[in-house]
Amino acid sequence: MSTRPDPVAPADAAARALAHDLMALPHAALAYTDPETGTPGISRIAFGRAPTGQPMTLISALAPHFAALHAAPACALLLGEPGAKGDPLTHPRLMLRATAQFITPDDPCRPGLRSHWLQNHPKSKLYIDFADFALVLFTPTEAVLNGGFGRAFRLGPADLQPR
Repeated sequence: MSTRPDPVAPADAAARALAHDLMALPHAALAYTDPETGTPGISRIAFGRAPTGQPMTLISALAPHFAALHAAPACALLLGEPGAKGDPLTHPRLMLRATAQFITPDDPCRPGLRSHWLQNHPKSKLYIDFADFALVLFTPTEAVLNGGFGRAFRLGPADLQPR
């Protein structure tokens, strides 16, 4: 057992603000477990937030992560982009551990989620109503924010709620 102190600090106001800025990005990387092989997979996805602030996406049944999230809804999301200059590892990024929940076509919250999604992803209007597409909500269980060199913070679900 290690006696080293945890280098990841509890979230402070600045860390929460940066996490919210990263959650405003229009795309993320989604990590999932492949149901056939049990190995990890990763995909870039369109990303947004529900009116409640909960992370969400729109996924086609043709994508491998669709079946994977149905079989094993535990997943992780990575938000953040390297800047135009400098070491990519010095730029902020947020890792969310979450559980995926598919919104069924007859779910009463779907029309509101659909409308909200289209406000921020208008090109999705071309395919959002196709039978093979589903809105997916992510319920965060924890997060780690890397705010740049030597700036790491642990966040809980309450830290990720809208301000």
